[in-house]
Amino acid sequence: MREVSVSRVVDVSSAELSAWLEPAAIVEAEGSFSVETVDDEDDATIVVASGPGIRLPLRFEDREDAIYYTQEGEHGPFSEMETWLETESVDAERTRVTIRSAVGLAAPLPFGDRIAAWKRRGELEGILETIETELA
Repeated sequence: MREVSVSRVVDVSSAELSAWLEPAAIVEAEGSFSVETVDDEDDATIVVASGPGIRLPLRFEDREDAIYYTQEGEHGPFSEMETWLETESVDAERTRVTIRSAVGLAAPLPFGDRIAAWKRRGELEGILETIETELA
């Protein structure tokens, strides 16, 4: 399993960003999947995302100072995938967004985890780009 991390200060207040950071918006912002369904449960939100030939359930949980999500179940492209999205107010109009993710590819490919981490980094950068485009 490999870990990747991205961080950026965005010109968006913490309140605006917090209102935007919904599970479906995060999945769409990653850019690899479309949201099929969103199911709010007592302790989590399950987003079923789909792409070419893939259907992926993601479990979102609010944790202290972070949004945490992981691939739910064993059916998906990853043997393991977990992501932490954290925000920190810099001042009244700017927020630091830090996203880190640990991934392991389910397919037995040479350098598979390295490829998965490279792809995952691009998805995390996509979230930051979307935040800047849609909110800033």
